Amino acid sequence: MDWLDQVKWDSAGLVPVIAQEQGSGDVLMFAWMNREALRKTAELGRAVYFSRSRNRLWFKGEESGHVQQVHEIRMDCDNDVLLLKVTQLGHDPSIACHTGRHSCFFQRQEGGRWVSVEPVLKNPSDIYT
Repeated sequence: MDWLDQVKWDSAGLVPVIAQEQGSGDVLMFAWMNREALRKTAELGRAVYFSRSRNRLWFKGEESGHVQQVHEIRMDCDNDVLLLKVTQLGHDPSIACHTGRHSCFFQRQEGGRWVSVEPVLKNPSDIYT
């Protein structure tokens, strides 16, 4: 059996993926992969996702230069969620979020509202010209 066949793809042929920074353990982002994206990620050692908004493969960093080097690909116990252990490249300190922050999970619920708790490391208009 092909290792890709063991993944429980949803009805759209996608699987949710969490990218975690290998060094710090920080959860950087959440995205989706289709079969081709997962195969390319394993082959290249670089994160390749499926962009639902663009309806195509999305090589992380193709526009921003913020590439994810993949060290491990893990699958959860139900075979329906993937975890990538990555090194975020392209900026120091690392930027994974299109908002110019280290992590996409920069908002924390406090007292009934969402508060940004991570700084913008680089203005998005300087990243996406």
